[in-house]
Amino acid sequence: MIYLSQNPSIPRPLVRANQWVIVLSVVFTWITGGYGVLVIPLIAGLLGVLFNFNPVMRIAKLFLKKSPSSYVQEDREQQRFNQLLAVFFLLVACVGFMLQWSIVAYVFSAMVLVAALVAILGFCIGCFVLYQWSQYQYRRRKNV
Repeated sequence: MIYLSQNPSIPRPLVRANQWVIVLSVVFTWITGGYGVLVIPLIAGLLGVLFNFNPVMRIAKLFLKKSPSSYVQEDREQQRFNQLLAVFFLLVACVGFMLQWSIVAYVFSAMVLVAALVAILGFCIGCFVLYQWSQYQYRRRKNV
């Protein structure tokens, strides 16, 4: 998500910062109706997925008090998958708000909000989804 040479992991505080930006942008959007704020985590996520550079994490890295390697690490590929899911939900929510499809906008923004909040609390929904998908693929290959 953030450019860290060949590191296979990301310090947890950087992941948490990204999750908080998602949560706060959705809450701000719901309170004010200013759905343009959702573009911030959307663009940051897209840059992370496409170019391995997340500006939210880059800024958050400036505030780390210790060496990045001294923090609990999160798996880069798992976080990439999670970010891909977040980008999809944020994109659909933004389109929903732009087209005034309120149900679509609120459902998809709620899903990304819940996923980010639950992740902050310690359970990774994206990790669970990826694990279940891997298990499904394994069982399918085993039965062929």
